[in-house]
Amino acid sequence: MTEQNYLPLQRSLYFEEFELGQSITSVGRTVTEADIVAFAALSNDWTRIHTDAVYAAQHPFGQRVAHGLLIVAIASGLVVRLGFIEETVLAFREIESWKFSLPVFIGDTVHVRATVTGCKFLRRLGGGQVDFKVEVFNQEEKVVMKGTWSLLVKSNA
Repeated sequence: MTEQNYLPLQRSLYFEEFELGQSITSVGRTVTEADIVAFAALSNDWTRIHTDAVYAAQHPFGQRVAHGLLIVAIASGLVVRLGFIEETVLAFREIESWKFSLPVFIGDTVHVRATVTGCKFLRRLGGGQVDFKVEVFNQEEKVVMKGTWSLLVKSNA
């Protein structure tokens, strides 16, 4: 994140306030066994690599792996916690080119960096589309997943 071009924390931004290159980084959040069990129950995805410690120990990763979509959901929550879209987001429009690069394990701590890569005014929708390059990092600052998110954000015009 460049110090001169960051998004402010805890302030809902309107479409017109976003600029290309602006970036923001979230706090971290540790993934727990309870997260994995709750997500498995909610999604009905009980795949053994996520939920069976004995099975997972024999897998090349050697341990249980968090569901990829669980980490996407956690990343979404971390972005919302930043406050910059709290009262101005109208819709989550698209996830594009999402890549799962590394596994996330129980006990890993993830955080998110979102960088503005595009802005398109959509008058008839009452705002504009803001595109973000989203990167999810683990505690070792390795990218575990990344892609582009498009949000519809209110206009103040």
